[in-house]
Amino acid sequence: MTNERYLDTTARQDFVLFFDVTDGNPNGDPDAGNLPRVDPETMQGLVTDVAIKRKVRDFVDALHGNESKFKIYVQAEGNALNGQHRRAYEALGIEPTGSKQKKTDVDQTRAWMCQNFFDIRTFGAVMTTQVNCGQVRGPLQLTFARSIEPIIPMEVTITRVAVTKEEDAEIVAGEQDGEMTGKQTEMGRKAIVPYGLYRAHGFYNPHFAAKTGFDNEDLSIFWKALQHMWDFDRSAARGMMACRGLYVFSHKDSLGNAPAHKLFERIGCKPKGGSSDVARAYSDYEVTINEDDLPDGVTLSRMVE
Repeated sequence: MTNERYLDTTARQDFVLFFDVTDGNPNGDPDAGNLPRVDPETMQGLVTDVAIKRKVRDFVDALHGNESKFKIYVQAEGNALNGQHRRAYEALGIEPTGSKQKKTDVDQTRAWMCQNFFDIRTFGAVMTTQVNCGQVRGPLQLTFARSIEPIIPMEVTITRVAVTKEEDAEIVAGEQDGEMTGKQTEMGRKAIVPYGLYRAHGFYNPHFAAKTGFDNEDLSIFWKALQHMWDFDRSAARGMMACRGLYVFSHKDSLGNAPAHKLFERIGCKPKGGSSDVARAYSDYEVTINEDDLPDGVTLSRMVE
């Protein structure tokens, strides 16, 4: 138990996350030529929960990747999942026999995976592949992030002063006018959002945490990741991204003291200007928080604002 209610792993937690992007692509859509994801009916921007979890994983790997307890199961590159499963069987001295593994073996290897991989005991995992380690339902879940206002994805033409193929670089004098010919640049496209402020919701369930071994240290690292992971995920494609708000509703008990959607309604966000003004910075928005008459047993922690 801790006086900082947002670190209490025995109680339910619901949270609101705000982040923004300037001149970047926060989450490309492979079905739309990697343009920023949008809701086609409202044109609000979308960022998937998977993309947010990827940032959390990369942050934890950078911060604690050399510690056995904080290994990352879903690596960005270089590790096949079945290979990760075999590590559990090898560590426990069990012979893997495929998807029809004995239940006792699966239970042991599932527990080992939870103990050694941060993202499994946090988000859960389906490990019923060729080397069976069972399934885990994680205590922390996230929604898609949705932009406060509609966005207009842009494609910007860019050039590179270098060519790809050797034959394109050959310079040949023209027969008629003597002009030199040959390809000298490559053209490309870059997809960006000029500006977008996104809002996501998240949920922590202590009942699932007890099953995966998720503890106070894990929860503290997760909150830290949501605040600082943007600085570990810089790239030219993503532009400028930053956490702009993190508000955690902590309940008194494991079942919770109020519905999450009712708590989320207490946090509003709207543009400051008139209907004709175009937002291009976080300062163009106003976040309102209603802390009056919070339900009994619920406290609100403003971790970033």
